[in-house]
Amino acid sequence: MPKYVIERELEGAGDLAPEQLKEISQTSCNVLEELGPKIQWVHSYVTGNKIYCIYNAPNESKIREHAEKGGFPLTKISKVATIIDPITAE
Repeated sequence: MPKYVIERELEGAGDLAPEQLKEISQTSCNVLEELGPKIQWVHSYVTGNKIYCIYNAPNESKIREHAEKGGFPLTKISKVATIIDPITAE
């Protein structure tokens, strides 16, 4: 299944309290459950004013549907071409 990086602009994201992050995560999981197993949230990185999410999904439209149903901002979707890591250098 293709992997995507989703960029979400969210003012003050890095200052969100743990309870707020929990609530956002619960909303995301509830929407994912509704959408079925063809879309999977891997993890997210929270920075100052953005959240970068890693998802496995069959296509971009499924990611857009998740954002719409969850009320999440969606700034940019980038399909991952390949993954590299230190092992790639060997």
